[in-house]
Amino acid sequence: MTENLQLEALVDACRWIGAKGWAPATGGNMSVREDADRCWLSESGKDKGSLTGNDFLQVDIATHQVPSGRKPSAETGLHTLIYRLFPEAGAVLHVHTVNATVLSRVEKSAELVLHGYEMQKSLRGQSSHLDDVSIPVFDNDQDIDALARRIEHYATERPLSYGFLLRGHGLTCWGRDVAEARRHLEGLEFLFECELRLRQLEKP
Repeated sequence: MTENLQLEALVDACRWIGAKGWAPATGGNMSVREDADRCWLSESGKDKGSLTGNDFLQVDIATHQVPSGRKPSAETGLHTLIYRLFPEAGAVLHVHTVNATVLSRVEKSAELVLHGYEMQKSLRGQSSHLDDVSIPVFDNDQDIDALARRIEHYATERPLSYGFLLRGHGLTCWGRDVAEARRHLEGLEFLFECELRLRQLEKP
């Protein structure tokens, strides 16, 4: 494996994610773009908090093929979709946090709209708590190809900027590099916890 500073940064981010308990029981998957045609994606069945660079597999973005023949994450097709849809995307993080998982089930509409939180400014392009931040919520599906087609269709009609929720599953988010993806993850997780607590307090 050639030296890849972004891959090293992703390994560090995975340890941080693991320490927070955001990818329990080997769940979740993480990737970083190598170039226009390839990315490095976490191998299936590995504890995300103890990954090394050798636990990431090179994947062809256009075909999902893995030259090494090893088994990549089950959600490979979602990572490659994001890299195809957004050429500026440099890293993708998929986690199974409690807040994201529960809120994705509490929210019954196709989008979670966040408003009034100062931490919205942790997301690229957001400059005010007065703006709406819409996070799409897709029904979970074990058919990743079918799920990817639904997400791609959504992205042709509406903005898809930071990430999306899979109902009862978790959060997938991305950024221009690992640092931005990590900031988006931490910011969204904070916002999800705030929103979930607010809804609990407002419940009759």
